[in-house]
Amino acid sequence: MLITKIYTTDEIEKAANELRLGELIAFPTETVYGLGADATNEQAVKRVYLAKGRPSDNPLIVTVSSRKMVEEYVESLPERAVKLMDAFWPGPLTMILKIKEGALSKAVTGGLETAAFLETVAIRFPSDKNARSLIDAAGIPVAAPSANRSGKPSPTTAQHVYHDLEGRIAGILDDGPTQVGVESTIIDLSSEHPVILRPGAVTVEQLEEVLKETVLSDKHKVGMKEVPKAPGMKYKHYAPDAQVLIVKAGDWDKALLWRKNKQERVGVMAFNEVLKNADLPKKLSYSLGDTVFDASRRLFAGLRYFDSEEKVDFILCAGVKEAGLGEAYMNRLKKSAGNVFFDEI
Repeated sequence: MLITKIYTTDEIEKAANELRLGELIAFPTETVYGLGADATNEQAVKRVYLAKGRPSDNPLIVTVSSRKMVEEYVESLPERAVKLMDAFWPGPLTMILKIKEGALSKAVTGGLETAAFLETVAIRFPSDKNARSLIDAAGIPVAAPSANRSGKPSPTTAQHVYHDLEGRIAGILDDGPTQVGVESTIIDLSSEHPVILRPGAVTVEQLEEVLKETVLSDKHKVGMKEVPKAPGMKYKHYAPDAQVLIVKAGDWDKALLWRKNKQERVGVMAFNEVLKNADLPKKLSYSLGDTVFDASRRLFAGLRYFDSEEKVDFILCAGVKEAGLGEAYMNRLKKSAGNVFFDEI
């Protein structure tokens, strides 16, 4: 078993050297921690799937540290991509683009090489300065899905990564908690119309404002024989061991009474306004803060809290309006709950 080393931000060069040698290094971005591997190294990329227990047809995101690095690997930069780069890069936006033949490991694309469309790749330029410094120091594009065991809540701290992947990866670059808390928005620019494949911190409204056209949203369920074009479209995601129940704003009185009468342990993830009036043991409550922005940052950490520190049978978690950042928050929460709402049980 590997000894997983924790690197400080003063040791970025050492971590970058491990990446160049084909090792796996987890690192922070502004969204969640990513699990990095040399995207040009077939064996290194395959080890990402192995370490995570990730299905081999679930494509990876490639992170870069400059536009120049993108141009080395993509077939061309469409006008839409340039507009979005100008507006949102570096930042939490991933673009799916057509890539040059043989430019990256085929394992990165998750098998996207059918006759139906040209091979594509998801590319992101993170705003986190230490993520960019690591990629710069390594001098390579880095394949980087979230640094967690497949299907579990994404990691927002180095400790989350260590909990899931200790002994499976060479190291973790620790830069404290992430700022956004939900993964990047993914937009597909490889076809006729721009399509959101995964909502994130960059909203549909913001994208449409820049592109001056309608941005579609792909919400179809990917079949077991289909190859997804982006991470998170096909397989179970973000799920703790406990059953998550989504609580609508007007259902908290009923939900808390239900919790009080249950013999099983029930954790509560709610906004401060709810928690201040709830008679709850402190260890069974987890604050989502006061705003949707707060909740997005804390969602995965709360799910992990009840998955590892305070084992529970059920988790009551606040739902929000599906608009703006709330769309990204609810996308993750619905997947973690299997789309089960409290008022449906």
